[in-house]
Amino acid sequence: MNAHTEATPKQSVPRESVIVAGGGIVGLACAHYLVQSGYDVTVIDQGTIGGECSHGNCGYVCPSHVAPLTEPGAFRVALRSLFNPQSPFRVKPRLSPALLRWMLQFARRCTHKQMLTAGAHLQVILNASIAEYRTLMATEQLACEWEEKGLLYVFENQGPLEAFAAEDRLLTEHFGLSATRIAATDLTDFDPGLKPGLAGGFHYPGDASVRPDRLNASWCTRLREQGVRFREHCVLQRVLRQGNRVDGLETSQGPLSAKHYVFALGARSTLWSKQLGISIPIEPGKGYSLTMPRPDHCPDHPILFPEQRVGVSPFAHGMRLGSMMEFAGYDTTIPPQRLRQLREAARRYLVASVDAPADETWFGWRPMTWDSLPIIGPVPGLAGSFLATGHNMIGVTLAPATGRLVADLVSGRTPFIDAAPYLPSRFG
Repeated sequence: MNAHTEATPKQSVPRESVIVAGGGIVGLACAHYLVQSGYDVTVIDQGTIGGECSHGNCGYVCPSHVAPLTEPGAFRVALRSLFNPQSPFRVKPRLSPALLRWMLQFARRCTHKQMLTAGAHLQVILNASIAEYRTLMATEQLACEWEEKGLLYVFENQGPLEAFAAEDRLLTEHFGLSATRIAATDLTDFDPGLKPGLAGGFHYPGDASVRPDRLNASWCTRLREQGVRFREHCVLQRVLRQGNRVDGLETSQGPLSAKHYVFALGARSTLWSKQLGISIPIEPGKGYSLTMPRPDHCPDHPILFPEQRVGVSPFAHGMRLGSMMEFAGYDTTIPPQRLRQLREAARRYLVASVDAPADETWFGWRPMTWDSLPIIGPVPGLAGSFLATGHNMIGVTLAPATGRLVADLVSGRTPFIDAAPYLPSRFG
């Protein structure tokens, strides 16, 4: 090179862009694994990042939840709930062809054989997700009150306890899950936050828990540091198509475009079926919670009370009561009687007072699929577009594995787990 020859500047290769529509826990997970894979990522949400269903849930990370909702007898429970407004599992009567189709498909799958098939597919992604969480907690130092104390199921009456014992044997036989049965006389030693006189319980030691609002906030901070852009209060208005590709998105903040699009829209996903040209059979399953200051004698473990369909989550500076399941459409109310039900259910089990004023009351719409499996994968006939939705009641649990799977599919890599059971194409 002579003195008059200038060195050629090093050219940087532009990174391919991805827009993730939906800033819940699943959208955050997708953003994490996509930016780790070298993509330029923007996340949009019509509200705040980490809001709605990702915000006020119980925070269980539960590989023990391998049994799908489509278990034998579940449809009968749903039918009985039509006539009981106080049922913790409730289908609210309403004229909705979509709900009727969903319930009929759900009923078809409430068999022992279908339960085992769906459970096998769930177990793969559940186990993958807990492994991803442990890696994330070691590498990202997320400030989210991560605990690995397991999940405790507690029963007030002997009959439901023995029925659950049969389910536990099934989980052991078919899925290799093993819980420790805790006798009534040992419950208060295991967790002093429980009242004496209960029937007994089962402890699944492989489960974990987080405080979900803090997980979302901490993860969002880390992603911003890694270059992910977030647009809050950015309402998706229209998906623009050009032939067999998405050409861009119309939003309340103007047009946006990228090379790839991930739609992680939770319970609202079904509202975009027509624009994406695919059936997305999701019904919103409404849950509730209230969070209060941490009381004296707060329990040590995350606990579920299956007879009441209510759970308790002890946090460092609070205690959350939550759960229930209502198929009531996109209803935005928080009926006072539901909050009373949460308190009254927990009162039967806990030493701690549950009467403190709530710091926060909440509802969220869980994205419920009729086969209890998430919807993850490319949108058929729409190149460069992917769905990440339909996580039912375990979105917090399944988020990391979903994000990694989406990143594999966007990148064209061999997926780290078999994607076939979760693909959108299964709905035709």
